[in-house]
Amino acid sequence: MPELKRLQAGHAPAVLAFELANRAYFAAAVSDRGDEFFHRFADRHSASLAEQDAGVCAFYVLVDSDDGSVLGRFNLYDVADGTAVLGYRVARHVAGRGVATAAVVELCGLAAARHGLSVLRAAAAHANPASQRVLTKAGFVPVGPADPAHLGGKPGTWFRRDLLPQP
Repeated sequence: MPELKRLQAGHAPAVLAFELANRAYFAAAVSDRGDEFFHRFADRHSASLAEQDAGVCAFYVLVDSDDGSVLGRFNLYDVADGTAVLGYRVARHVAGRGVATAAVVELCGLAAARHGLSVLRAAAAHANPASQRVLTKAGFVPVGPADPAHLGGKPGTWFRRDLLPQP
């Protein structure tokens, strides 16, 4: 059973392996991160942890409980005034099995309860109908066009989900 965990320093090797193993798969739907991302991964991972510690982002990994591999990344960024932007990606070998939807739904609960957020936004490229389905199944609704610059030059749609206050 996969488990959604807050990103930690010790996740770096598994996250890098996940990104490398799925690089071509991700590049088919979103812009490739480029070689520099991989060459400077350790620095980027440390910077992400610093952003998380500062409260401007919250990064999560979906970890396979059997072997500890990373099955997905689920991020809240641009956290401010009760809102954040959601970004996510899942490994090709688990895509289409409801893994992303379940993790997004779980993260919505964490966003409200742990991070005090009331609204999440997410952009999905028109060329990525799977991501649009994940968002819709997780309770997001389309709210307008996304700037192609936000999606690596690809046209897309912004989605929004209002979160219920957690007790």
